[in-house]
Amino acid sequence: MEQEKIFERLLSIITRYYQDREQGRFVDYLDPGDLQRLLDLDGGQETENWDQMFSWVEKYLTHAVKTSHPSYLNRMWAGANLPSVIGEMVTAITNTSACTYETAPVSTLMEKYMLRTMLNLVGFKNGSGQMTTGSSNANMIAMMAARNAFNPAIKQGGLFRQPELFAFVNEDAHYSMDRAANIIGLGTDHLIKIPVDAHGRMHLADLEQRMAAIVADGGIPFFVGATAGTTVRGSYDQLQPLLALRDRYNFWLHVDGAWGGAVIFSDTLRQHYLPHLEQADSFTLDFHKMLGTALMCNVLLFNNRPSVLKEVCSAGDESYIFREGDDGDVRDLGTLSLQCGRRVDSLKWFLDWKFYGQHGLAKRIENYLDLCRYAADQVQQFDELTMVVPRESFNICFRFQTPAGIPTEAFNRDLRDRMHRQGTSLVGTGFVNGQLTLRLLITNVNVGKPEIDTFLQTVIKTGQELLAERKGRDHV
Repeated sequence: MEQEKIFERLLSIITRYYQDREQGRFVDYLDPGDLQRLLDLDGGQETENWDQMFSWVEKYLTHAVKTSHPSYLNRMWAGANLPSVIGEMVTAITNTSACTYETAPVSTLMEKYMLRTMLNLVGFKNGSGQMTTGSSNANMIAMMAARNAFNPAIKQGGLFRQPELFAFVNEDAHYSMDRAANIIGLGTDHLIKIPVDAHGRMHLADLEQRMAAIVADGGIPFFVGATAGTTVRGSYDQLQPLLALRDRYNFWLHVDGAWGGAVIFSDTLRQHYLPHLEQADSFTLDFHKMLGTALMCNVLLFNNRPSVLKEVCSAGDESYIFREGDDGDVRDLGTLSLQCGRRVDSLKWFLDWKFYGQHGLAKRIENYLDLCRYAADQVQQFDELTMVVPRESFNICFRFQTPAGIPTEAFNRDLRDRMHRQGTSLVGTGFVNGQLTLRLLITNVNVGKPEIDTFLQTVIKTGQELLAERKGRDHV
């Protein structure tokens, strides 16, 4: 088959899928064993058979979850912006690594441009940054930077014969903080999880008390990870009192804005949710979440530390690949990254930025918040539904209210699983104060008030069906 025909055929398949992405069910659910048998993954071994190759593409798309579908409400990301999808396709066809200027000249300059743009937007002065594989990786690099800032000798000598270092996070912080503590040699016992207040924020009195006790025992509080939008509840840790504590204990203040950091695009929302962000030491944000860039796309920014990434990430003999810029500037971005090969993610974000602009992205985030307010208000209009906790930002934590004698947690799990298997809706779950909650997240541009109404009605209808079936079994 001629190469031109291959692309024509592929684009025809992709176009058909894209046109149907909001139609029908978000998935025709099959249990893993049934899907395994239907796919017949051991079949089709003919060499260089394009018809067979396209049959695999068709199978994949037929059984893939339609993340652009209005019923897909399960994760902090949904279907991608079309400009970034175009960027993804161009990135794949050019197939290069963004580790050096000589292999990726355009993406290197685009990434530097976007980093400068983001540093200015956040308000970091004399800063630096990089695009990483996601906020989990970014949180770890920030913790490494804090560790090495406390004692630069740790890079060569390790943590041996050093004072004990302790990091502090909200007890509802993302699990990547635990993994970071493990990977950098800190140890998860040295990651102190601070209880939260009534709004799901780090309880500041408890934080200060734990720090004082650790210092009294000879330990060092070297890192505090504030969360801007906790995963389940959507709470924002307060930055101003943390900055005051930093003045006393000299720790590194990192802000994990993987989810809620998107408010920086709206001046109004930033002042409400993230005042004083410009004084933090580091900040991370996932563009592939509320902002809708194709997975994966993340930025990690540092304040007033222009060379921190070189100091933290660069090690070993890199002379075979990396070159210094003529002006002393970093020429090859791979020397600032933990990984060797670097995916070209800058083009996706650059195209989204140029297409939507800050104003367009701000309007999107503001609209999501309006929809969240509407959803929380609607939940309270139905006797069958109840909020588990009040809405803090972009997360609606609610559940179906069961009659006395019916375990609420098990019932809501069954309700959620039934909607998933029927292909009517996919919504996340989580725990708040030990209570299971259905976690409604609105980060899908195809969701508006009518889709929220349909979703809540589906929850009620499915819950009523389960109650009726349970009542029928009890009478047998």
